Amino acid sequence: MSWQTYIDQSLLGSGHVSKAAIHGHDGNPWATSAGFNVTQEEAVAAFRGIADPGPLTMSGIKLGGQKYMFLRNNDGRSVYGRKGGDAGCVVVKTGKAIVIGIYEGGLQAGACANVVESLGDYLINAGF
Repeated sequence: MSWQTYIDQSLLGSGHVSKAAIHGHDGNPWATSAGFNVTQEEAVAAFRGIADPGPLTMSGIKLGGQKYMFLRNNDGRSVYGRKGGDAGCVVVKTGKAIVIGIYEGGLQAGACANVVESLGDYLINAGF
């Protein structure tokens, strides 16, 4: 399966993720949803923030030019952020990549997190 297929089918196709991207640990994009442009610098900062959330607690999580307030870090595996009342982000680290999911427009945070975390688990088990 291509990386874009993971974005289109596994993430956006779930109906629980409004924007998504997969980047390597070096920040280079592997696949992204239309109109969602996470820069290499944003991806690297999110990746580093998973291991050391200190900088994210101060500056927030920036993805696609949007700033999300840092909410929490899950044991060096993922970070969560929130923007306003009904939008947020989930970033999950795998062995070689980070999977980024954004929810907005009435989508539920928990449902988005489950979808992004599940894809992360699948990619880890597949060696990615």
